Amino acid sequence: MKAVIQRVSQADVTVDQKIIGSIGVGLVILVGVAEGDTVADAEWLVQKIVNLRIFGDHEGKLNLSLLDISGEVLCISQFTLMADYKKGNRPSFIKAARPDQAIPLFDLFKEKMASHQLRVASGIFGVDMKVSLVNDGPVTIVMDSQTKM
Repeated sequence: MKAVIQRVSQADVTVDQKIIGSIGVGLVILVGVAEGDTVADAEWLVQKIVNLRIFGDHEGKLNLSLLDISGEVLCISQFTLMADYKKGNRPSFIKAARPDQAIPLFDLFKEKMASHQLRVASGIFGVDMKVSLVNDGPVTIVMDSQTKM
């Protein structure tokens, strides 16, 4: 699984011109599921993300985690994170998991996030979404569960 993590002061996701999820201070997480990803990948990513110290303390140093600040989370499914762009100019998404595998792992990811008593909003898997955010910092981090060791 891959995740693009953006620290935000606010964000929302819109489908058909209707806001379906919004957050205040916290993280927008774009989540891509690859063919062969497992429950262990989702659990590892959640643990790394909720404990990632990327929020400022009283001195402005990045010492606080999402859990420390009781931040909010907006999860967006993003199969395009699995793009293979090495050949030609049209990316291939063959490495992305099919919906029957990706949806349960994306749902598990959201459930594991919420199990930390965090407010979790999300988009809708597989539909066209408009994501609006105010990237705070900016702080943006890319994680891949396949490179965890």
